[in-house]
Amino acid sequence: MTEILTASKRNTRGLVSLAVVVLAWGSLWPVNKALLAYMPPIWSIALRTCVSAATLFAISFAVTGIVIPRRGDAPVLVSMVLLHMVGFTILSQLALQVVPAGQSTVLAYTSVLWAPLGAVLFLGELLTWRRAVGLGLGVLGLMAIFNPMAFDWGDRGAVAGNAALLLGALLWAASIVHNRSHRWRSPPFQLAPWQALLAATILLPVAILFEGLPNVAWNATSVAMLLYAGIPGTALAYWAAAVSSSELPASTTSLGLLATPAISILVALFLLGEQPTLILMLALALILSGMAVGILAPPAGAPIHASTSRRYASGSTPLSMHVRMMV
Repeated sequence: MTEILTASKRNTRGLVSLAVVVLAWGSLWPVNKALLAYMPPIWSIALRTCVSAATLFAISFAVTGIVIPRRGDAPVLVSMVLLHMVGFTILSQLALQVVPAGQSTVLAYTSVLWAPLGAVLFLGELLTWRRAVGLGLGVLGLMAIFNPMAFDWGDRGAVAGNAALLLGALLWAASIVHNRSHRWRSPPFQLAPWQALLAATILLPVAILFEGLPNVAWNATSVAMLLYAGIPGTALAYWAAAVSSSELPASTTSLGLLATPAISILVALFLLGEQPTLILMLALALILSGMAVGILAPPAGAPIHASTSRRYASGSTPLSMHVRMMV
């Protein structure tokens, strides 16, 4: 009986944590877009990252203690910062200036479709028929978005913005592949504060270089949105993702996280007044279906270090790809 009650509590805690992650990450894209009305795009990322770094250090200190990264984790820590927390976030935030938040989220999530191709090329994984079907569905979703009847190819800003999102998704996918092949020396969550700190250290001079000193319209609204993006939208969501990854099966968490783009579209409707089109909803259904098919696919024979993935619930599961990459 005690074991059943314990398992029930763990399941409930995991589901609540998963709901927190989906709501936080789903609302983050519209909030990031709204922030552009108050501050330049790169500065919005840099300031958000500073807030999330401070919060992650506070959470780590209270929950696990501050752990210095081990030398063996340095390569993946640096690559994830450069590819995702700097490269992807800069491209996506620049794109949000011209691309609706809902569509931006959908395009960003195609990274989970491209990652299996990278795993085939660089990790020696097999492209199973399920993953091939998933990729095909995702490509159909992109074709729905970019078909000539729904997309204005003469709008250079829209073309550049959508191209930046797809390039960012490829950088995210590359980071996922590296994350998948890495053998962790420390639990991934303990590295999160250091990732955010390194990202902030890079983003601040980049913001100064390209946008000059910060020109921010400080008021209650901009401060509230910045704090939301940095604390619940990033740091607390990362902690909740770590909790859900340890309490729930990988397939449950990964499939649950697929609700994030839908939440983003819904929040963008109420916060920004963005009306989702039928084409976007069709593309969303196709792309999420492709992700679900890929997530439910059995392991494809990758040379993953099983003992490490079992110990830290990371590295070889679709769940860990999301958890590691969405900060």
